[in-house]
Amino acid sequence: MINLIWAAMILVGIITALLTGHMEDVNAGIIDAGSDAVSLCITMLGIVTMWCGIMKIAERTGLMKKWSSKMSPVMRFLFPRLSPEHPAYEYMCTNIIANIVGLGWAATPPALKAMQELAKDNKGSKSASREMCVFLILNISSLQLIPVNIIAYRATYGSEHPTAIILPGIIATVCSTAVAVLLAVIINKRGK
Repeated sequence: MINLIWAAMILVGIITALLTGHMEDVNAGIIDAGSDAVSLCITMLGIVTMWCGIMKIAERTGLMKKWSSKMSPVMRFLFPRLSPEHPAYEYMCTNIIANIVGLGWAATPPALKAMQELAKDNKGSKSASREMCVFLILNISSLQLIPVNIIAYRATYGSEHPTAIILPGIIATVCSTAVAVLLAVIINKRGK
């Protein structure tokens, strides 16, 4: 559906440019936007690669296991029915830690693995389990201490203070995560 909306907006813009004689502006915009997109992709590729590498190093050195064990009280509160030995447990911890340090790109693969493992327990049901719902809510709220991707975008586009977003980002994500935790508690207390 969203693809249709975007296609319609682009088509309306091009038709409007044709009717108003601004087609040259559209062509210049397309070329500039293409150049910016390639430049941004190259910049983000370097950042993503570096942070995903750091996450891999943390995994291989056992740091992720240590952090996962430190998260145990929080995980027991949020996922009371999920055992620490469950295959999804460490993936979920890795995802939450990656989100907290602002590595949304590095958080996605463990989130997908965690959902696959949780789906196995769901026995082919078309409905998501409580654990899946709570994990999704937490993942979307995404508490972040350092919003790496936003800092990178701001730096790429010439911000004088690209890190000025850190405090507002922490405040916003603490609020969204507080709401997510409240929803998690509600979901966990509901009957079915």
